[in-house]
Amino acid sequence: MRLDSDAIKPSVSRLKRARGQLDAVIRMLEEGEDCETVVTQLSAVAKAVDRAGFAIIMTGLKQCLDDPEQQVDGERLEKLFLSFA
Repeated sequence: MRLDSDAIKPSVSRLKRARGQLDAVIRMLEEGEDCETVVTQLSAVAKAVDRAGFAIIMTGLKQCLDDPEQQVDGERLEKLFLSFA
C-alpha cells in the first residue's frame, strides 16, 4: 500500500523539524552543553518522531478503511503499529 503524499505532508514537516532538533542536540553535545538541556531536547526529538510515526500509521489505516478494494495484510499492519507502541 502506498500512502497518499498529500496526506503525509504534516508528518514529513514534523520529521524535518525533528531532524533540525536532532542536529541541535548533536551540536549541544559537541559543545559540552548542560546534561539536562540535552536530555530535554533529545526527549522532544523522540516525541516528534513517535508522533510522525503514529500519524503515518493512522493515515495508512484510514486509507485502508476508506478503500475496501485495497488488500492489507493485517499481521504486517499490526507489527508496524506495535513497533511504535
